[in-house]
Amino acid sequence: MCKHVLNAQVAIRAPCCRKWFDCAECHHENADHDLMQTFEMTFVCKKCKKAFRKDSREFEDADEYCPHCDNHFVLEAKTPQAQLQVEGEDIRKDARMIKDERARIEEERSIFNVKDASDRLG
Repeated sequence: MCKHVLNAQVAIRAPCCRKWFDCAECHHENADHDLMQTFEMTFVCKKCKKAFRKDSREFEDADEYCPHCDNHFVLEAKTPQAQLQVEGEDIRKDARMIKDERARIEEERSIFNVKDASDRLG
C-alpha cells in the first residue's frame, strides 16, 4: 500500500533495480540510487494481479486500462492531505445518539384536526 498515492491502481517495476514499487517516491525512499528513466514500463494491475507492458511514446486513451481486466489505472492521484479535526464523532454525520430535550407544545385542539377526529365525532 502506497503512502504517497492513495488510489494507486498499479505497481511499477523499476528498470534500474528490477524491483516493484507503487510510485517513484516509494523507489526514492527505499533505494540508494536514482530511478532510471525509460519509455517502456512494466506494470502489475492491483485488481487482477497480472503484469503488462506499455510504451509511453505510443500511449493512447485506450492504454489507460488494464488489458486483462479493464481496470482504469490512469487516475488523478489522491495524495494524503493534512487536516485539523476535533477528536470524537461529528454530530452532523451521525445524530442517532442525540435526544431532543425540548419541551413539546401540544397542538391546539380543533374540529378541523383530522388526527383525533374519530374520538370527537363518535
